[in-house]
Amino acid sequence: MASSSSRHFKDTAYAHLAQVGKALSSPARLEILELLAQAPRTVEVLAGEIHQSVANTSHHLQSLKRAELVRSQRDGLHVHYSLAGDDVAALLVRLQAVAQHHIAGLEKLTREFFDEPQGLESLDAAMLRARMDAGEVVLIDVRPRVEFEEGHLPGALSIPLSELEAHLDELPCDRSIVAYCRGPFCTFSAEAARRLRELGFDAHRSDISVHSLPESGA
Repeated sequence: MASSSSRHFKDTAYAHLAQVGKALSSPARLEILELLAQAPRTVEVLAGEIHQSVANTSHHLQSLKRAELVRSQRDGLHVHYSLAGDDVAALLVRLQAVAQHHIAGLEKLTREFFDEPQGLESLDAAMLRARMDAGEVVLIDVRPRVEFEEGHLPGALSIPLSELEAHLDELPCDRSIVAYCRGPFCTFSAEAARRLRELGFDAHRSDISVHSLPESGA
């Protein structure tokens, strides 16, 4: 039988763990984490991107701060929020992967949104890595440029979705173009691939992110 001190230790440890689970139990907070995994942001910028009020967004950020998943830094009149560490981004990637593997409704949703109407099945990380190593594809990062500058996949070209048509002359016609953005639920890569196909390019999307592609040889 466990001693009272052992029981107290377990109860307290799992209470701390539950704090993280509680912080992750909001769709808005998960989206905030995905955005902060790309680059630091202010509450005003986050509010605009998740289509919520500044007050609601601030409340979500405080919940994430209490769970020590995000941190803040004041810069003059503005407060910038960022992830507390790379392991938080890794946690988000694993959470997305587990949900996609085990929740049939999520798999069906992504298939119906991306694959069936648009024919834009995602190139997975292993296939993309093999084709990159063989020099068969050009990888384009279609996130906003500030996110690219914060971190990007090796060899990727920064061509934000909003600037795609202005950079067509940078793309070869004799190789496949693969677009990536923030991860499996980001729609920028699908939109970029669709536009490029309409213009005659052999274009594909990948649902990888800067945090999810394994290193070559891994």
